[in-house]
Amino acid sequence: MAVEKVFLTTEWTHLAMLNFVVEPKILLPHVPAGTKLDTFEGLTFVSMVGFQYQRTRVLGLPVPFHRNFVEVNLRFYVRRLADEGWRRGVVFLKEIVALPAVAWVARRFYDENFCVHPMRYAIDTSDGNPSAVCGACYEWKFQGQWQQLDVQSVGQPHDTTPGSEANFIVEHYWGYTRRRDGSTSEYRVEHPPWRVWTVSASQFQCDVARLYGPEFAQPLSVAPHSALLAEGSKVVVRSGRKLVV
Repeated sequence: MAVEKVFLTTEWTHLAMLNFVVEPKILLPHVPAGTKLDTFEGLTFVSMVGFQYQRTRVLGLPVPFHRNFVEVNLRFYVRRLADEGWRRGVVFLKEIVALPAVAWVARRFYDENFCVHPMRYAIDTSDGNPSAVCGACYEWKFQGQWQQLDVQSVGQPHDTTPGSEANFIVEHYWGYTRRRDGSTSEYRVEHPPWRVWTVSASQFQCDVARLYGPEFAQPLSVAPHSALLAEGSKVVVRSGRKLVV
C-alpha cells in the first residue's frame, strides 16, 4: 500500500465524547460510497466530540495564530474492506471551529463540512495541577446562544479494554468523506492508543434540530449511551486519496 504524504501534524488532547445510539436509517444518506455503517454489539452510534488542537503544522509549517485551537464535531462510524482486511473509520457530519482559515482549508482540501462559530473551553484540574484533569467543557455560540458539551471525570486515565464500547469509540484510524461529486476520499489518521478517564457526569446543551437537522433532535435529546474523556496524543493526518468504488 502506498503511503500518502503527511498533510497535518498536531496534538489532539482532552477529547470529551458523548456517544448516542441512533437508527441506521438516519445515517445511511451520509454514508460515503464504498463504506458501510460500523456497529458495536448491534448498535449504531454518533458521537459529539470536543477537543483541543495544539502545536499544529500544515505540510510541516506552523501557521501563525492557527497552531492552538478547539473543535467540536458530530461524527459516526464506518468501515471499508481493503486488501489487508477491514479499515475502521469515522465520518464527520459537521465540524465547528472558531478560525475561518481552518474551516477554509478543511473544505478546500477535504470537502469536510466545517462551520465557524465563536468558541471557548475550560479544562478542569484538581487543585490547579495541570496533570490532574477532572473534566473538560467545550462551548460554541450558535444564533446568539452558547451551546455546551461538558464531561466530568474521576480517577486516573487508563487503557481501554479490547472489545469494549470505549475501545470501539476511540480506536479508529481512518477518515472518510463523501465529496461533492459523490466520490469518496479516504485518509489515514495515525496516533498511539489513547487512555481514557472514567466519566462521572456529563452535560449537553445544543439546538440540535437547527444545527444538525431535525432527524438528530430526538436521538441527541436523551442521556448519552456512554461518555468518555480521552487523554489524546500527537497525531499525523495524511493526505487523502480518492477511492475507486
